[in-house]
This record gives sequence, structure tokens and C-alpha cells, in this order.
Amino acid sequence: MTLKQLVYFLAVADTGRFVQAAAEVRIAQPTLSRQVQSLEDDLGETLFTRGRDHVTLTAAGETLLPLARRIVADVETARLQIAELAGLRRGRLRVGATPSLCVGVLADVLAVFHTSYPGISLQIREGGSQDLVADLEDGQLDLALVIHQRDRAGSARRPGAGAPSAGDAPLRLTPVLREELVAISAAGGQAGLDEALGDHAGIVELARHPLVVNRTGYELREVVLSACAAAGVTPRIAVEGGEMDAVLRMVERGLGVAIVPSLVLTGRHGLHITRLDGSGWTHRTIALAHRTDVAPTRAAEAFRETLLAVLARTSRTGGLPPGVRFIHS
Repeated sequence: MTLKQLVYFLAVADTGRFVQAAAEVRIAQPTLSRQVQSLEDDLGETLFTRGRDHVTLTAAGETLLPLARRIVADVETARLQIAELAGLRRGRLRVGATPSLCVGVLADVLAVFHTSYPGISLQIREGGSQDLVADLEDGQLDLALVIHQRDRAGSARRPGAGAPSAGDAPLRLTPVLREELVAISAAGGQAGLDEALGDHAGIVELARHPLVVNRTGYELREVVLSACAAAGVTPRIAVEGGEMDAVLRMVERGLGVAIVPSLVLTGRHGLHITRLDGSGWTHRTIALAHRTDVAPTRAAEAFRETLLAVLARTSRTGGLPPGVRFIHS
């Protein structure tokens, strides 16, 4: 088994066609086919079911796929680390973040990092914590800012628990922010509510109003629905399926009430904010996650230092949104 064979295998798996895969890796199609056949001979298993114009993974191929991604990603990391010895003048950093962070403090951190290390190519992936953890384990991300959940007993539970992963790689979590969840409605009495929300409300009161909820895959959606179930109430969902920006806009237009992290409310003046009565589910911790079985690149270490420095400075100067605090010591 060679690295090139694994690269060719991944290209075929991702495209579903030998011809297209050969074009992507820039070799002749017969050469690619021979290399994949050689890999299958070496493993003693068929990796693809070959159709007339499309191929699909066999059970053996499905098993190899996440492992091959990890191996190729780890080799690429080794190459990048060597290249970065020239003082971070070049390289790549792949960072994942939840939507609330992408529309909040992350841009400030990236601006400072880019000014300090303009030669580092930045690749940002936005998604839910479960998806980001899976990408981190697959070697497709260097770092991820995720929601660090806890179980009811208060013990730490890794982010994205229950998400499909390549190899359940061990992760290190560095808590950086603690944020409050709040309810929002349209300001100025424009919301289509039976009665206006006050400054405080519990989940039972909120469930009497039409709710705007995120799409499936958002941890926030599951938190809200779980809180309703725990209180024994059935929510009236007016709109569901939106991304964070869409949810904020729909609430501004008076379609209903939403529960959102306070991080996303900077500059949103058309919203009325209602603090939530309750414990446990009304606050959550944001942590920086990385794999512990792979040494972080120098770019990843520099980003971690930049992140902590920017958040600490923003906290000292009162620049964090209300309901958000810096918790790294």
C-alpha cells in the first residue's frame, strides 16, 4: 500500500468515476485504474463496485475510506510542518467554527492573525459542533471552536457526542468563552405575538408563542426542543430550517420568537432581548478543540495564542457582547 494509491482511492471515492478522478489527480485514467487494482490486490478485497458509468464503495471500501482520509491528512500535516519552519511565512490553517462564532468574534481573531501571518492561507468551515468534530477527527480541520456540552450530572461530555467519526480520535478541549442563551422577538411590537415578551421568561411561557428554530444539525435546536420536552410543553413552531442569519432576520420580520446565543446579537437593533429563566440549558461553554494524537502545526499553535490574546483583550476593554465572558485562565 502506498500513499499515492490512497490518494487515487480517495479521488475515485469522492468523484464516483475513474475518468474524473484521473483528471483531478492529473494522471492517465489507465494508470489510476492499475494503481487502484494494485491496492485491491494488496488488501485482498474489492473496494469499488464498478458500474457502466459510475462506481460505488463496497463494504471494504467504506471501511478504508475514513482511515485513508486520516493517513493522507496526517502526511499533509507533516509536509506543512516542515514548510512552516521558515518562520510561518507560508502554510495553511483550517479552522472550523459554529455559526454564532462566525458572525461574532471569529472575524476579529482572524483579522489579527492574518496581519501577523499574511502568508498563512486561512480556510474556514462553518457548521454544527457534531459535524466539526467529525471533520476534526477525519483530519480535515486543524482546530475547531465548538460547543462543549455537559450531561445532566454536570460531568464533561465531548462535543458532538454521537456524531459519526472516522476513528474517534482523542480531542483536547480548551474552554474559552461562556455565553448566555436568550430569547429574541421583533422590537417595537411588530412581532405576531399574543402578548409582548418581557425582560424575563421561562420556557413554558416561550412555548406559548410561535417559535423560529434552526435547521436540523444545530445543537441549539436540540437544546430548545429538549427544554420544552423537559418542561412538558409542546412548542408551536412557526418556521424551521434556517441558518442563524436567516433565523435572526425572520424574527426581525415578526414571524415569531427564537432562542439564540447572545454572541450573534451585536449590531442587531431591531430585536427585543428576553433573558431566560432556568438553569443548565440557558448557558453553554465554547471550547477550542484539536486532536491530541497529532502534533498541532505551528500555524495552529499561533492561532491558539492569537485567539486567547484577542479574547482576553476584548474582555478587558468591555468589548464582548452582553451575556458573554472570557473564561480561560
